[in-house]
Amino acid sequence: MKILYGVTGEGLGHAMRSRVVIEHLLTAGHELQIMASGKACEFLAKRFEGVNKISGLHMILEENRVRLGKTLWSNIVNGVTGLPKNIGAYFDLIAQFRPDMVISDFESWAYLYGKTHGVPVLSVDNMQIIHRTKLPDEIVDGNRVGFELTKAFIKTKLPFCEGYFITTFFQPAVRKPDTKLFPPILRPEILAATPSNGEHLLVYQSGTGQEALHAALRQCGVPCRVYGASQTAGKTTEVVDGNLQFRPFSETTFIEDLASCRGVIAGGGFTLMGEAVFLHKPMLAVPLAGQFEQYLNARYLEREGYGMFAENFDDPATVTNFVQRTATYANNLARYQQRDNRAILDAIDDFLRTKVSR
Repeated sequence: MKILYGVTGEGLGHAMRSRVVIEHLLTAGHELQIMASGKACEFLAKRFEGVNKISGLHMILEENRVRLGKTLWSNIVNGVTGLPKNIGAYFDLIAQFRPDMVISDFESWAYLYGKTHGVPVLSVDNMQIIHRTKLPDEIVDGNRVGFELTKAFIKTKLPFCEGYFITTFFQPAVRKPDTKLFPPILRPEILAATPSNGEHLLVYQSGTGQEALHAALRQCGVPCRVYGASQTAGKTTEVVDGNLQFRPFSETTFIEDLASCRGVIAGGGFTLMGEAVFLHKPMLAVPLAGQFEQYLNARYLEREGYGMFAENFDDPATVTNFVQRTATYANNLARYQQRDNRAILDAIDDFLRTKVSR
């Protein structure tokens, strides 16, 4: 079967998840063309043939906040220059490939092809949980404006798909038809990791202006292995500053540090949070300001008893308080069970059999 697979390029979480599904589909003998933008395109092109680069939305981050003005202007400029490339790739694909179905991980061009040519579309992502489930007031209150704006955007992003498969580590009630919830899709390196109980914290930061975070880490006195810091930009060796080890990024080392850590400190991104929950690692989540999806993940993490939500690191005791509670969070995480990706991969296979005419 010919499948057009679209992957949004904001961050690497969508690409990591899609990699697993794409590998499964290729192993099953399907023929794929992949539409991806930004970092997702770079990540997938290293692993697969048939990856088509397109323009997509991106965010500019500073001081743990989405800079809306800079982000809007950058996307306008890139949209003007990237639109012709999108159109060219779009029509070339129509003429040459003609897929039997479309799978979209929050990506619009592949979705539009499916809708304009009567091809079944399956949405596979975590974002649709905001629109297609009923979120408790206790989660939404305090950020209702962000919730309503994000929900309205998601509602218009991929409407009227034949199926919506949502990945999640929490279970709100489904309120829309053709919607199913599944555990997070985990890369094989995470599934193969062996958890152990070390003393260090794994810290993943994004953007710039993390002085408050570093001050809080120093105060906690626990060894901290920090990724994504400017201290290691362009370097291949770590930089040590007291109890802080600033490490250059290595996927292998990162996963080893994740599997053996006492706890994780990061934003509210779904991918790392899902990996931490799977490995039963407590997490302190400080979502990017202006990102409701990260806020939602962090609030649910705390609601489930798997970790702690904080809005910022302005209180230096935030990290210390988290460290003192890690044993309690670890006990709660022991009840979370997921073995592999079988449930959603089987469901995708079934969708292909039942929704796509041969």
